Amino acid sequence: MATNEHPLSQQEFDDIYSKVPRLTVEVIVKDSRRGVYLTKRAIEPCKGQWHLPGGTVRFGEPLLEAVRRIAQRELGIDVRQANLVGYVEYPSHYKNGLDSPVGIAFEVSSFKHDIKSNNESEASGWFTKLPTPMHAEQDVFLLTHNYLQEK
Repeated sequence: MATNEHPLSQQEFDDIYSKVPRLTVEVIVKDSRRGVYLTKRAIEPCKGQWHLPGGTVRFGEPLLEAVRRIAQRELGIDVRQANLVGYVEYPSHYKNGLDSPVGIAFEVSSFKHDIKSNNESEASGWFTKLPTPMHAEQDVFLLTHNYLQEK
């Protein structure tokens, strides 16, 4: 299967993830001077909110490969090194009738190419302070892990 093919139809995906947790990865690109790179979602769910780039891990896909695939698709970068830094649970999703993702967060420590966000984001940039509006569970993660400061 090519990397851009999906084994499930949208209906199958929605049916499955309405009943079980969905594993995702969160991509944290950090610069010691500029802060953390965030994108503002142009698509649902959470359209209009700032967030960490991320996405669903495919069946049988190693986590680091998922980080590389998603970083390439959403940011146009080739991840060379990434380290596991924690996880994010998303109760706001299931409380609002969505799915129930659990995101495994990776900090990218080495990558090639300049960051260029794709059309899934309406804006993007480096932040040292929490932007508004920020995805609810990710803001807590970024603050408690000292990636960003309060507004």
